[in-house]
Amino acid sequence: MKEATLLDLQKKVDLWIKEVGKGYYDELTNMAILTEEVGELARVMSRTYGMQRKKENEILNLEDELADVLWVLLCIANQTDIDLTKAMDENFVKKNKRDKNRFG
Repeated sequence: MKEATLLDLQKKVDLWIKEVGKGYYDELTNMAILTEEVGELARVMSRTYGMQRKKENEILNLEDELADVLWVLLCIANQTDIDLTKAMDENFVKKNKRDKNRFG
């Protein structure tokens, strides 16, 4: 089975938003949602790998929280006409140029 690319995921999220979700939240609302999702991810990380302890009956699902963060990032990219594959390729070029001797 072919692995999904970022573009595939962007298209899949866009289709879901339009068919099931009935439209995107505005960009600023999605930024707030992203912040919320990152907070939930931080809670799982802190309780799984940090010094905080899990509460009784608390379910910690790192995979799901990472997917939630990616979902909202894909939404924001779709709303602002960003091709994340292209953006990541350009980001790798920047990092390779900037950091080529940094970790040497």
